[in-house]
Amino acid sequence: MESRSTDNNPSVFRNLDWVTVIIYLLLVAAGAVSIYAASYDFDNANIFDFSEFSGKQLRWIGLSLIIGFVILLLDYRIYEAYAYPIYGIVILVLVATVFLSPNIKGSHSWLVFGPVSLQPAEFGKFATSLALAKLFDSYNFSLNAKPGNYLRALLIIFLPVVIILCQRETGSALVYLSLIFVLYREGMSGFVLGAIFLAVLYFVLAVKFMDPLLMGLSTGEFSVFCLICLVYCLLLVFYCKDFFIARNVIIGMLAAGIIAAIVIFCGVEINGIIFFLSLLGVAVLYTAIAMLRHHIRNFVVSISFVLVSVGFLFSVNYVFEKILQPHQQTRILVLLGIEEDLRGVGYNVNQSKIAIGSGGIEGKGFLNGTQTKLKYVPEQHTDFIFCTIGEEEGFIGSSIVLISFLFLILRLIYLAERQKSTFARVYSYCVVSMLIFHVCINIGMVIGLCPVIGIPLPFFSYGGSSLWGFTILLFIMLRLDATRKERRD
Repeated sequence: MESRSTDNNPSVFRNLDWVTVIIYLLLVAAGAVSIYAASYDFDNANIFDFSEFSGKQLRWIGLSLIIGFVILLLDYRIYEAYAYPIYGIVILVLVATVFLSPNIKGSHSWLVFGPVSLQPAEFGKFATSLALAKLFDSYNFSLNAKPGNYLRALLIIFLPVVIILCQRETGSALVYLSLIFVLYREGMSGFVLGAIFLAVLYFVLAVKFMDPLLMGLSTGEFSVFCLICLVYCLLLVFYCKDFFIARNVIIGMLAAGIIAAIVIFCGVEINGIIFFLSLLGVAVLYTAIAMLRHHIRNFVVSISFVLVSVGFLFSVNYVFEKILQPHQQTRILVLLGIEEDLRGVGYNVNQSKIAIGSGGIEGKGFLNGTQTKLKYVPEQHTDFIFCTIGEEEGFIGSSIVLISFLFLILRLIYLAERQKSTFARVYSYCVVSMLIFHVCINIGMVIGLCPVIGIPLPFFSYGGSSLWGFTILLFIMLRLDATRKERRD
């Protein structure tokens, strides 16, 4: 009798985290007003005009509230029991979308049902989060227990990524990669995050600094090789804890660098690739001889770093020129400041920065933005909705929006940490990771810090799929949190 009474609906609403619900409602309301401002038409000034974006968004909001209410009414055990079936169904829908979706701006990611279009990738986020949480909640599951556990977790994450990439929807696919941070929370080594950071740094250096420097290498390639040598020495010091070997490797590398500089100064040409590969090869060989007997694991990690780093450096040009599409290449070049394309790929970002900058401290006032009212910023009611806020509400209004998102994220982290079951904790961190990724990438995209990849701002950008997707994500988390006292591992 006690277990039944703890799961009735009144107790759910009594234990519901109303702080998060209020923040959600405020963000959704602010989003509706922003969409109205972004799509404001002097001839059609009614926010309730359902033929306009603002009126349509109100319908999406109403349906979202109904969806959230229904989720709270459902038994929380449903999400655990049917996590894998839900994931499987969504995967099938994503596959079907590749073949059934019409071509919309080069993407095959929307299913059209008469006047309504839905993007299944948005609903795949909560399904993937449920499946990942279910995996970690499996009996005796530990991420570091065996390598196969990593493969199972990565398979759940990367399967929708691959399918969505087949839909040519790169932005939505990248969102799923944010779930890697959940693995880190559940015991994954920090080396993986460090490797991701270094890979991004290698790529940026190799692409941005292509001018010839010396030894037949570009500035970027030379910088990456030097960085590989530096990180290798740091690995020996801080990871391998062998200061004697590290000292000898550092001295050897410095000596080789000095000798090479003298030789080049004397007019002798040196092939940079051969020089650095030989330098790293000798360092690795010496480390192997000195360390292999007693520190084989540390040696494997160190040599793997060198091999993967060098291989990644050599693959950068191939990936950039052969794998990425021309428009993706241009976006990266514009982002890194290598090219200017203010009339093409860089037009959106340039107009967005003009709109935000023109807002100043206090903004031009509600419905008084010139850049947005004159439609200078494309997609200003969807991906570039933040520029409307920046122009009309200025620095103060933009800061309030960002602080609201920060408060929501911190609140969700607090909720995630207080969960008493692995399933609820992992799912909650999936929600947090995706929310952080969306907010950071969208804002960075609008102000020119990230490439334009078509990621909406949660609760603000126009569209039912995005709003429904985040509503489902958030309210399942709230439903699990409301019954946390009943749940144990």
